[in-house]
Order: sequence, then structure tokens, then C-alpha cells
Amino acid sequence: MDALTLKKMVAKAALQYVQPGTVLGVGTGSTVDCFIDALADSGIQLKGAVSSSIRSEKKLREIGVSIVDMNDVESLSVYVDGADEVDPANCLIKGGGGANTREKIVADISEKFVCIADQSKLVQVLGAFPLPVEVLPMACNAIARKLEALGGQVKPREGFTTDNGNIILDVAGLRITDPVSLEKEINHWPGVVTNGLFAIRKADVVLIATAEGIKTR
Repeated sequence: MDALTLKKMVAKAALQYVQPGTVLGVGTGSTVDCFIDALADSGIQLKGAVSSSIRSEKKLREIGVSIVDMNDVESLSVYVDGADEVDPANCLIKGGGGANTREKIVADISEKFVCIADQSKLVQVLGAFPLPVEVLPMACNAIARKLEALGGQVKPREGFTTDNGNIILDVAGLRITDPVSLEKEINHWPGVVTNGLFAIRKADVVLIATAEGIKTR
């Protein structure tokens, strides 16, 4: 079963968590693109959506879903998003698409964070996928030196600017055995906007597409 088929399968499975008539939190990425397509085919009517990226906002508008400013809602019942890595405790690395800051903001106000992924994203220890860290441009080199001191190999994401106007540093070579502590440490450094660890606010439900079907944890 190819990767696209698995993404479509898990995207469709996430529809069971969507509550008609509510404002839905929607993330970013290729699996979320499949979820938006499934949402369009489902006929589910939403009050609107809070999205974590300009890319997803555009796709949601194309299927007739109105975009709601997050400042106009106190909370969201459900947030659906993908992940680049998922560990056994449902801690995640996200930000391969460069939207990890806005994703983290939307997840934080959501009552239930539903993560959709295929089995290739499952790991025992986070870190094989380079950890994205969004930084203010003036702090790029200073933060890179701190990340290298942790044992990471740091590479600025070339030709990419976040929706917030900042830089992404991708950090390879980390073995993240305590994701909560590392998330806190990096986020405390002046110049860091946020990093791609979702351990403090991890997924409540992870739907995993496998050749044998959908697994839930």
C-alpha cells in the first residue's frame, strides 16, 4: 500500500472526530491536505475553521469553509493535524512544513488534538527526523551554536521563510529521550519563537494508517 493511499485512509478516519456546526482546528501538511479533501467529500457542515497556515487556509476556502480568526474563539473542540514523528507516548516532532509555531498555538487552545499519520512516522525515540526550530533572523547564529552544543547538526532551511517572517533551523542527529525537558529548554532561549517538539501539549489521540487498517492510540 503506497504512502498516498495510507494518508487518504487515515484522513478519512479522522472525520469521526469532526463535530458538525463547530469551529474546527486544522493543521498543515500533505496528510492534512488529504483530510481537507475528505472533509469536502463528507458533506459535514462547519461553522468555520481555525487554520495553522496560509496554505491550509487557502485549501479550506476552496472547499467552502470560512476561516475564523483564532482571537475570535476561546477554545476549539477538536484540532486535526499530522506529524513527522510519533513516539510511544504520543509525543511528536512537527514542523516539516515550517508551520510548527502556529500549529502549537492552535493545539494549545484545543480540547482534543487528533494526530493523523501513517506507520512510517512511528519511532521509539524522537530525533531521526530533524527537529525544526523557528528563530528570529537576528538570533540565527546564536541559536545554532546552542543547538550544536546539544550535539545537533544544524542547517538553516534554505529559501524558506515562515508565515511569521522568521527562519527555520533544522537540527539533525539528536536522540530525544526526554522530549518535555528539551522542548522547555530550547523554548527558553532568547530568539527562539518555538520548536517542533509537541511533548508538553502532545496528541490526545493518534490515528495510524497501516496495511492492516487504522490503529488508534
